[in-house]
Amino acid sequence: MHPDVPSTASLSLFTGTALSSSGVVIGRYSTSFSLACRTLPGPVRRDIAGIYALVRVADEVVDGTARAAGLDDAQVRAALDGYEAAVNAALATGFATDLVIHGFADVARRHGFGTELTAPFFASMRADLSVAEHDGASLDSYIYGSAEVVGLMCLEVFMDMPGTRAETPEQRELLRSTARRLGAAFQKVNFLRDLGADHEQLGRTYFPGADPEHLTEAQKAELLADLTADLDAAVPGILALDRRARRAVAMAHGLFRELARRIGRIPAQDLSRQRISVPSAVKLRIAARSLSDSAVVA
Repeated sequence: MHPDVPSTASLSLFTGTALSSSGVVIGRYSTSFSLACRTLPGPVRRDIAGIYALVRVADEVVDGTARAAGLDDAQVRAALDGYEAAVNAALATGFATDLVIHGFADVARRHGFGTELTAPFFASMRADLSVAEHDGASLDSYIYGSAEVVGLMCLEVFMDMPGTRAETPEQRELLRSTARRLGAAFQKVNFLRDLGADHEQLGRTYFPGADPEHLTEAQKAELLADLTADLDAAVPGILALDRRARRAVAMAHGLFRELARRIGRIPAQDLSRQRISVPSAVKLRIAARSLSDSAVVA
């Protein structure tokens, strides 16, 4: 091919391959989100996978995979900084040699979001490299960047679906505020589920004043009440989504609510010594319920 003649076909093939690789990432790293995404239309499922894959790669950099490969602390930070710089460049140009970054940039540019959401995300990832214990303000900032903005990224995809009620500023504000509450709830559930591993393996304590080794029943109850309030607050936004997106998000909501229920049954003193999960059979029942009646978020 003559070098002066650009090929849209070659770019389309590269982008499609990039987003297909993102689908592999979500399938290997999250059975729950992968299961929920199966109910989405193919193009939407592909775009959500493109977001998830980028988030997952950054998370792996700070959560031990880079160190397992032999990088020291300075090299891990440099790797994260380099990753963010590559993301920023791809958002500006629409191209990256890294398939995950290229796929993410394609999603972001088509759906109209960029560094206003990625910058807080990388700020939270960077906090994981330097902040061992959070106070209330730093935890709020961390949750916004690590989880709420991811919900907002996914929402931008869902708002481009024809059945999502996002015509007025009030409707869009409802969707954005509830997407943030849902992302926060998911993150708080993960904090409780991974209480011991975060503390012992990564040296992090996310909940202020809650020593993972001496968590009390009162503290556990307070944390569960807080994240349950987030799950409840997210429901109006879920119900405003296009029916096809509503089913997928309701399924994820149901899976995390069930995980929270199971955490509630475990004595506080045992939480740091075991990682709670939802059995596959229960996941399938939740999936079936979401598919059969998408208007109900139990």
